[in-house]
Amino acid sequence: MSKFVQSLRLWFAPEGIRDEGDTPDYRFSLANERTFLAWLRTALALIGSGFAVDQFLPDLRWGWRIGLALALLAAGVLSSLRAVNHWVRCERAMRRGEDLPVSRFPTALSLAVAVVALAMVVVVLFGWEG
Repeated sequence: MSKFVQSLRLWFAPEGIRDEGDTPDYRFSLANERTFLAWLRTALALIGSGFAVDQFLPDLRWGWRIGLALALLAAGVLSSLRAVNHWVRCERAMRRGEDLPVSRFPTALSLAVAVVALAMVVVVLFGWEG
């Protein structure tokens, strides 16, 4: 079975993680859970921002408004999915005594948010009608 499918199964049946390796110090598992919740807060903020752009900037040119809103909503969706994926990967690594997994996702998310922020700077500087 592929690693992806096995990891995906653990999203919905996390008790299966207990079958691997040794139980880590509970403080590490709780820290992993706090990181998961931080990713979810980030996802909720991005989703809320996407809705805010769409609902509260009606004078913004349609293409800009929809583009910015969809970019923020997509970033929120990806962050929420990444949260559970990262939680499972870290929990498994801790149980196996392996190094924690690395990811390019934080960089990609940061760049996406920066691009949206720069687009909003352009909107503020040049007005709503673009």
